Amino acid sequence: EVQLVESGGALVQPGGSLRLSCATSGFAFSIYAMSWVRQAPGKGLEWVSGINSGGEGTLYVDSVKGRFTISRDNAKNTLYLQMNSLKPEDTAVYYCAQNMYGSGSRGHGTQVTVSS
Repeated sequence: EVQLVESGGALVQPGGSLRLSCATSGFAFSIYAMSWVRQAPGKGLEWVSGINSGGEGTLYVDSVKGRFTISRDNAKNTLYLQMNSLKPEDTAVYYCAQNMYGSGSRGHGTQVTVSS
């Protein structure tokens, strides 16, 4: 059974930082591209970032470029998202997902709230 479990979400002030983690099991993590997607209150799902299987290639939506960094540890079957300089508009539930643009299985998400 494919499992993706996100963690690390929290309430943070604007300008703050968070590191999200996604622990995976039940599939060959090291051969899958992976991604983060998010859903803000009252809005649809938005792709945020993707990383190839080896970790050398990364992509970001324009709104997070220079602030977010996606990475992975294939030995630990874990995906990460380092988020710096957070803005209120980053408030959303963040999901990790299989495939570069999030087309595969997703986890249950972790809530990130950016507010003063």
